[in-house]
Amino acid sequence: MSKNVKMSKKKLEEFRKVLNDWKDSLVKEAVESMGAMTEAQESYADLTDQASAEADRDFHHRLKDRERKLILKIREALDRIDNGTFGICEICGEQIGEERLKIRPVTTQCIECKTDMEDQERRMVG
Repeated sequence: MSKNVKMSKKKLEEFRKVLNDWKDSLVKEAVESMGAMTEAQESYADLTDQASAEADRDFHHRLKDRERKLILKIREALDRIDNGTFGICEICGEQIGEERLKIRPVTTQCIECKTDMEDQERRMVG
C-alpha cells in the first residue's frame, strides 16, 4: 500500500473488528482473573505461603494494570477509526503501513518515525 493512499472502509472495519475482539477478550480475562483472585484470598498460617500469595497478587495487579493500559490504547485506536485518523502517523502525517497495523493495530506511528524516536531515546540514555 502506498503511503499516500487512504485505507478503505472495508479495511477499517476489519481493524475495528480485530480491536473490538481484542478488547472484549482482555475485559473477559480481567473479569475472570478478578473472580479467581477474590476466591483465592485466604489467611495463611505459614509466612512463606503468605508471602508467595502476596507476590502472586502483586504480579496479577501489575499485569492487570498493563491490560488496563492496553484496553485504553485499543479504545483510542477505535476512536481514531471513528474520526478518520486511524493508520495515520501522529508525527509525520503519512499512512502507517498495513503490515505494521496488522502486527500492532494500536500503533500511532509509522515504522520510520518510531525507529527515529527509539534511536533518539537510546542516544539520550547512552
